[in-house]
Amino acid sequence: LCAAAAPNLSYQELKDLKKASVLHIDVRERWEIDRFGKIPESINIPLGELMEALQMDPTEFKEQYNQKMPSKSDPVVFSCLAGTRSKQALAFAMSLGFS
Repeated sequence: LCAAAAPNLSYQELKDLKKASVLHIDVRERWEIDRFGKIPESINIPLGELMEALQMDPTEFKEQYNQKMPSKSDPVVFSCLAGTRSKQALAFAMSLGFS
């Protein structure tokens, strides 16, 4: 798990963050979600779709992912299987102006 303020989060830290209004984006591939399971209250946006998703019109994002699109200042946490893709996701988001 990766977040700008704390590059690595424990499971408990993530659970605590999810009690607040943090958006959790799982960047694993859909087959990984099917095989290993979905993380509760996360949305799946595979890493290959993330750049496009974060630049969508908010209405289109809501239709596609059934979730309100985060603003550039909203708290977002990315996760994957080992941490490599979540770090890439963080870099993508920051390059688009997300803080």
